[in-house]
Amino acid sequence: MMRIELVKRPQRSALFSVLSPFIAFALTIIAGGIMFALLGVNPLDAFNIYFIQPVSEVWQLHELAIKAAPLILIAVGLSVCYKANIWNIGAEGQFIFGAIFGSIIPVLFPQFEGPLVIPLMLLLGMVGGAFYASIPAFLKTRFSTNEILTSLMLVYVAQLFLDWLVRGPWRDPQGHGFPQTIQFSDSATLPQLMPDAGRANWGFVFALVAAVAIWLMMSRMLKGFEVRVLGSSPRAGRFAGFGFNRMVFFSFLLSGALAGLAGISEVSGAIGQLQPVISPGYGFTAIIVAFLGRLNPLGIVAAGLVLALTYLGGEAVQSALGISDKVARVFQGMLLFFVLGCDTLIHYRIRLIGMALMKPDAAKLDAAPKLEEAR
Repeated sequence: MMRIELVKRPQRSALFSVLSPFIAFALTIIAGGIMFALLGVNPLDAFNIYFIQPVSEVWQLHELAIKAAPLILIAVGLSVCYKANIWNIGAEGQFIFGAIFGSIIPVLFPQFEGPLVIPLMLLLGMVGGAFYASIPAFLKTRFSTNEILTSLMLVYVAQLFLDWLVRGPWRDPQGHGFPQTIQFSDSATLPQLMPDAGRANWGFVFALVAAVAIWLMMSRMLKGFEVRVLGSSPRAGRFAGFGFNRMVFFSFLLSGALAGLAGISEVSGAIGQLQPVISPGYGFTAIIVAFLGRLNPLGIVAAGLVLALTYLGGEAVQSALGISDKVARVFQGMLLFFVLGCDTLIHYRIRLIGMALMKPDAAKLDAAPKLEEAR
């Protein structure tokens, strides 16, 4: 019998650490080509529609920015959690709660207009996301619960709560029974960057600013050093005086606030009202973005654009080739699989261990008579 064991490498390759995301992407392309061939589609035609055509026009680049903005914002926040070895899997729920909190003003107080509306909405969105992220943080620090399970389960609570709101107390009375809130006013709509060229709004700018700010924090500030130390060695962090419970709250609140900012930016910018579904799974896809960007905020910007392209490409092949809209999800799943696989092989080597059948040891057999004599 044989078993597989992962043995940590004493020293990892710096070259392959840099090339790992590119290798993973290349393997995803190969696997995707096989998938298209099995679906009866020419892979070259499919990849042209998937990766080239969605960015061939200026207005399509604006659509790419719209898709990338929430992915980058959420992934930047998650990178801090994951660097601290804290596993926030519930960014999708924090995204939704940020959208709900930020929509309080345009939905409940539509008569309130002016230049303060957008800043207040953005602030409330961040508060909503941070509030929802504080729940798994509290449960982990107070009751030692697993943050993976609690943050993930809270996603479904948030989705159901949003569905209840738009079908019940927040439903537009003039909406002909459709489950949606009133359309946001102009004062509550996030301004577009270049109205004559496309729909891209200030959400993309927020994402770039957040990426630079978190990069500076992680690379230049004491807080970033604290995150890295506690993530790599909690015991060393305690000796240095860093509090693990404080880090749990800090990481969750920061990632929740950025996810909430992404939520209200998406609703007030691209959608314009609350609906039962406001996200195609940005919170989960952002996990892939974070790891594809090597948990580096600047790398996450590039990874966010790549994953945003998979959304646009999935929509393009669906309409042009009649392929299921799940193709984009399959691509994203394969990309995550190959990213994690490449990273694992960089840090560990595979060792096959043979489990030989148990045979009597000759030395023990020789010693047996002597033991009997001694007795």
